[in-house]
Amino acid sequence: MLAQAKIPFPDPDDYPERDVVIWDGKCNFCRSQVERLRWFDRGERLAYLSLHDPRVAERYPDMEHQQLMDQMWVVNSGGLRLGGADAGRYLSRVLPSLWWLAPLLHFPGSMPLWRWLYSKIANRRYKISGMQCDDDGGTCHLHGIKK
Repeated sequence: MLAQAKIPFPDPDDYPERDVVIWDGKCNFCRSQVERLRWFDRGERLAYLSLHDPRVAERYPDMEHQQLMDQMWVVNSGGLRLGGADAGRYLSRVLPSLWWLAPLLHFPGSMPLWRWLYSKIANRRYKISGMQCDDDGGTCHLHGIKK
């Protein structure tokens, strides 16, 4: 079976008017979810940056590395920053192909449940679908996970 070439994600330098999704580019699970999100973004409203890209620290100096590792973030064109389940809730409103998800994410009083669920998945993302780690020592330096 031939490996498919990875299509680069839209870059915020090329599309400064778009909302920016900041995600863990060293995580296979995250990559698959961002590829799925890109598929849902038929109106081309999003650009993407791996949290490991040096431009993240330059553009968002107030966001700490651990904060970025804990969850995916969306920074909208107005500078509003939303992470994790809150980012998903926001995306359900701005991406027409995700509007079917909006009633679930906007059900009154449900955000604590979505945040909890998101954190449980995010904390196990490297175990869920493997990892990409450039540490040759046998342990992923990002999460202390044995290879």
